[in-house]
Amino acid sequence: MPTISVNKRQLFEALGKNYTNEEFDELCFEFGVELDEDTTEEALKTGEEPELKIEIGANRYDLLCIEGIAQSLNEFLGNVEAPEYKLSKPTTKLIIEESTTQIRSYACAAILRNVTFTEANYASFISLQDKLHSNLCRNRTLVAIGTHDLDTIKGPFHYRAEKPTDIKFVPLNQSKEYDGAELIELYKQPEQKNNLGRFVHIIEDSPVFPVIYDDNNVVCSLPPLINSEHSKISLNTKNIFIEVTATDRTKSEVVLDQIVAMFSRYCEDQFTVEPVEIVSEHNNQSRVTPNFTPKIMDVKVDYINSCLGLTLSPEEISKNLKKMSLKATPSSDDQNILHVEIPITRSDILHPCDIMEDAAIGYGYNNLPKGNQLSNANFVASALPINKISDILRIASSQASWLEVLPLTLCSHDENFKFLRMEDDNTKAVKLANPKTLEYQVVRTSLLPGILKTVKENRKHSLPIKVFEAGDVVFKNDKLERRAFNQRHWAAAYVGKTASFEIIQGLLGKIMQTFRTQWLPDYGAGSTGRGYWIEKDDTLTTYFPGRGAKIMFRHKEGEEARQIGHIGVLHPEVMSNFDIPYAGSYVEINSEAFL
Repeated sequence: MPTISVNKRQLFEALGKNYTNEEFDELCFEFGVELDEDTTEEALKTGEEPELKIEIGANRYDLLCIEGIAQSLNEFLGNVEAPEYKLSKPTTKLIIEESTTQIRSYACAAILRNVTFTEANYASFISLQDKLHSNLCRNRTLVAIGTHDLDTIKGPFHYRAEKPTDIKFVPLNQSKEYDGAELIELYKQPEQKNNLGRFVHIIEDSPVFPVIYDDNNVVCSLPPLINSEHSKISLNTKNIFIEVTATDRTKSEVVLDQIVAMFSRYCEDQFTVEPVEIVSEHNNQSRVTPNFTPKIMDVKVDYINSCLGLTLSPEEISKNLKKMSLKATPSSDDQNILHVEIPITRSDILHPCDIMEDAAIGYGYNNLPKGNQLSNANFVASALPINKISDILRIASSQASWLEVLPLTLCSHDENFKFLRMEDDNTKAVKLANPKTLEYQVVRTSLLPGILKTVKENRKHSLPIKVFEAGDVVFKNDKLERRAFNQRHWAAAYVGKTASFEIIQGLLGKIMQTFRTQWLPDYGAGSTGRGYWIEKDDTLTTYFPGRGAKIMFRHKEGEEARQIGHIGVLHPEVMSNFDIPYAGSYVEINSEAFL
């Protein structure tokens, strides 16, 4: 949860009241944030302005600056109405050229006219950009913000991608001209105090860099690194050109909405923003940003009342939602339906449950009925059946003198496939779109990579190494809503000077005995009762040829047998891929088969 520092005197002036610490702490609680610290005592010693440190929700981007906190609290207290954001006529364009598809292909922009800056709101303007960069923008990897003095540049603006050596300009707070490649080297130097080196990796290895030019071919910015010295803003800036470049269009528009919503209050025509026409050459589409058309979400009155244990009328719920910046009107066709208008500042509203939560905050958590009035149901916690099975597997394995390991769920693509002598057919593994490192590329589809990595790190310990794990694997399934599902597995590995297949098979026998499952010889021939057996399977390339088998299981009388796992002697190449100079045998089963 991010913690925001705001000037105590400025905030109380904006709220129109000097609160005591207890009063403001109570107000924060009622609104759904938390007063973390009041620095008044320390500030008196150092002669600085006292600050309030307020912990807010990670998805409440509108509360990342004093303007947003003051506006929201004033609406909650009923001191002010929600702002009505307006768009004037666009006067310029931002042209996204086709070359940007190679790197950061989305952009949007807006203009704030006749802004009056003070030292306080200018500092807040810069601070909000930094907080958005750290939060929603994921350290500029997804979105980067550029702000410029519009009076120093001329539209229409051009967003293109060029070779690093072809981009030449004087970067912000520098006096010398650099090209793109030289800038990368400059900001990688440890003596640079601007801390821009941590963003270099975003574009460093790209053959082209994104750049924004004005109509006179003057560089405005090199996103996501730095703006131009030529167009830098200052306290004297009156007209601000805001450009946002991104790899995600939705996030770029959310970021732009938050900035213009917070600081259009300082425009001469308050809460009025001049939009910019965005022309995308790669798809021949045109749109205007920002878009202030409110989103409408329908929510049932009965749903809100049933969740909160109340019997409020649509008008009463609307009044509570108004305190949270949400305008609600009952449907003319159905009094059980509320049409809720979501402002641009509330990008966190994604589902009716978010509106229900705001209705509860507006009503007051302390005013909600106590006891069991929220529901007639009795809620008794209990473990999921699969967790009980996992505990049984753990106890049985540890009783057999095997040690439990807890590897990570993510692994590299090679560890999940190539190192196990398997081919990826793109139908099983869930792959990360933007992995941090090569070590975390896919969600494992087997417990084997994690177990072997653990053995690798402990290969100097005394032999044999006998370890097991009871954990989740994940498989793709495009027919499901989430297109993937978890499955609980149990697995064990024996590593030593010999493979000792009989030992791993003995552990499997103990596990099956624990679950009252008998061994059925001869592939279960002639038996229809509950039991298990193993069948040779040469398609299991992870195992030594002729030494791998599938585990067959019949859950109950008359049921058709199915494969629930596999067992065998690991192929020497698999052991070598994980730098393990020993032999090994392995067993893995689907724990959910016992449900």
